[in-house]
Amino acid sequence: MDKETLQPGRNKDQQIADSALFGPVITQNQLKPALEDMYYLLSRDYPQKASLALVGNRYDLIRRQQLALQGMSCSRQQLENRKNKELHSGELKNKVVYIDGFNLLILLETAYAGGFVFKGLDGCYRDISSVHGTYKMINDTGDVLVLIGEALQKLEVQKVIWIFDAPVSNSGKLKGFCYELAETHQFPWEIYLENDPDKYLIAGDKLVCSSDAWILDECAEWFNLGAWMLNNERSDALNIVDPQLTL
Repeated sequence: MDKETLQPGRNKDQQIADSALFGPVITQNQLKPALEDMYYLLSRDYPQKASLALVGNRYDLIRRQQLALQGMSCSRQQLENRKNKELHSGELKNKVVYIDGFNLLILLETAYAGGFVFKGLDGCYRDISSVHGTYKMINDTGDVLVLIGEALQKLEVQKVIWIFDAPVSNSGKLKGFCYELAETHQFPWEIYLENDPDKYLIAGDKLVCSSDAWILDECAEWFNLGAWMLNNERSDALNIVDPQLTL
């Protein structure tokens, strides 16, 4: 599957508006110092909500910019904890991996369609969209799922277990679609619908693929699959916001 064949398909109007909110000048002059302040405050156990409000006001960030800042931020303690549990690509051979389904799928749908994604201090890419209880497949959903399957084949994993939120509408339809793709492409996939997927993913010693901050803090081990895929893209084909903070 050629990544360059993927077409914009989700929130195109918002992508245009985000160009003004997350341009290079704003990233350098507002988001980068704001991220430095967030790291400082969170590392000293200041509450996230209060820190975000304080820093957001200090740098005149609107709500959407604050959401991006929140996704990029973490404390020194969180960063160390996540890095200690992170596996690298060469360590996935013959492993069973559990994928935080909507988390990874929507991130890559957004990125490949030209939407803005944000590189966190922990190296994870995050978007600022949400399913809000409902999910609708777009024209490129199948293409993105196949790209994920092909990436996991390259990593030589033994089995892939997708976890989707059962309460989200269309999750059952998506489950069936994933099984169809798995049969067509011979992907070793199992797809589960869980009422509380976050708690399911952190239970036991699962190897998790997610960029959800709470899951990364609580899971046994994880692999940064979204970043592994996006880092192999041409930089001019993606709208990645990376303040490049040096800690």
